[in-house]
Amino acid sequence: MRRLGNCMTLAIAIALCAGASFAQDGKLKIKVTPPQAYVFVDGQAIREGHQTIPLSAGKHVVAIVNYGYKISTQDVNIESGKTTDLNVTLEAYGGTVNGPFGDIEFKGHPRAAVLSEGTTPAYFVGHVDEFDWDWIWHQDLLLPVGTHHITVTHKGNTIWSGDVTVAAGKKVVVDLNHNGAQKTVNWERGNKLPAQPRFKAGIASATVAVAPVTGSFSASSTNINCGESSTLTWNTTETSEANINGLGSVAPSGSQTVSPHATTTYDFNSAGPGGTVKGSATVNVNTAVQASLSTNPSEVHYRKIGEKVITQDSSTLQWSTSNASDVSIDPIGKVNPSGNQTVKAEPADTSQVPDGQPIVTVDETKTFTLKATNVCGGSSTQTAALHVVGTREPIPAVVLQSVFYPTDYPDKRHPQTGLVRSQQLTLATLAGGFQKYLEYDPDAKLSVEAFADIRGPVKFNQDLSERRVERIKQYLVDQGIAADKIQTAAYGKERPLPKKEVGELEKSNPNQPTKVRLRNKEGDWYAYNRRADIVLLPSGKKSSQYFPHNADDSGLIWQIPKPPLKKVEADQ
Repeated sequence: MRRLGNCMTLAIAIALCAGASFAQDGKLKIKVTPPQAYVFVDGQAIREGHQTIPLSAGKHVVAIVNYGYKISTQDVNIESGKTTDLNVTLEAYGGTVNGPFGDIEFKGHPRAAVLSEGTTPAYFVGHVDEFDWDWIWHQDLLLPVGTHHITVTHKGNTIWSGDVTVAAGKKVVVDLNHNGAQKTVNWERGNKLPAQPRFKAGIASATVAVAPVTGSFSASSTNINCGESSTLTWNTTETSEANINGLGSVAPSGSQTVSPHATTTYDFNSAGPGGTVKGSATVNVNTAVQASLSTNPSEVHYRKIGEKVITQDSSTLQWSTSNASDVSIDPIGKVNPSGNQTVKAEPADTSQVPDGQPIVTVDETKTFTLKATNVCGGSSTQTAALHVVGTREPIPAVVLQSVFYPTDYPDKRHPQTGLVRSQQLTLATLAGGFQKYLEYDPDAKLSVEAFADIRGPVKFNQDLSERRVERIKQYLVDQGIAADKIQTAAYGKERPLPKKEVGELEKSNPNQPTKVRLRNKEGDWYAYNRRADIVLLPSGKKSSQYFPHNADDSGLIWQIPKPPLKKVEADQ
């Protein structure tokens, strides 16, 4: 029993709440003339004809509209629990509309309102039930030839909206039950229609002939001086609303004086159910400020190697103005009305690239902006671009490796023989790096110092080391290094590397020798002293003296006896 009592209490409470909510509503009982006129409440399409509409208490905007009649719009106050009567008789503005005509027929949603070119009551042309039949009784929505944007709406919901292209003597059937699917058919009757009244309705027939929108727009003066005025004038017919950019909504016809401070294009737009009219007028304002800005050349180069700027082109920034009282150039600041200034190629980041890091590409555009103004408010803004291209590079690495020769090569009869393939590759790598290094330090040089092992007479070894150093110099020259960049010295067997130093080198040599070579310390010592050291000047950096045990031809270089000529020549 307790559960039943609770349920009854809840039901009574719900009923009381519902009753209270209903009591807050009122009704609008409306009667319209003509009876086909359509009712909009608060902008929502309700339906046509006499009707009683439940509305919440308070103020509502009620619009009664029928094409061919003046719209009636008024505020209506609805009282809670009461019915408010409203009788509206629309005033016809008559007249006929000439063709050519096209026709639109709708299927589905008979109570929905049809609007052309807009979504407010001013664009209402009828309701679907007036345009959904064309047999025995004719129901025609006659529109001017062209494309019209149609909106079908009912009680705040857009049933369908889209463009419909109307052609003379054609009828477009819009199926609202199938997402506005359109079908165009021949409409022979339309070619025979004389001028039609804007609105005509019978027991089962209806004709709405929508008049085309016409109009003109112009400016009295299209060229004025600062402070002068121009008068915009426009005239339209069949217009529901009109606007001019910058001025906002305007009357369908009228005029207005404007005094723009800069050249202004006024775009005029007017629209009505029968279409749209657009116009444009440009009022040119002479503010008497002329300006120019340029860079010459417009592209400059920048190159930095290490801490040294190698290339830094300059460009001339030139400007001129007339009738300007204030001139500035960003980022320079205030300048004379006309002049020029040298600007250098300088990227945003000029920091040094650390050794071993990749080259940084410079590709930047610096923009200079000139603004010239006068007291009249005239102004001119000009820009000029300066394209900065180039690189920021680390100091080029010069790979310095000592060069080794086979025993007794080159000899007198064959002064070009003995620089084997692996050592040529070492020199080629050195030459490539040194040529790049010269861009960083044009005064740099190479010092080549050749030696011989202790075997043989002093004179023999001196001549041998001289041939070795000359062969290396010639090879470097052949690689593109100027001869005056290469210093030479030949020491024969006067300055041999001590055996202990050779042993230390072999311990740290990344190219470890074979066990046979390690055991033959005397032969290894000889091999180390058949070399040429290379020094980078003025830095004093000296070539690594490690013997190239990993080279394919290292056995030929290391060999203690003099190798056969043919074998040496085959390895060059």
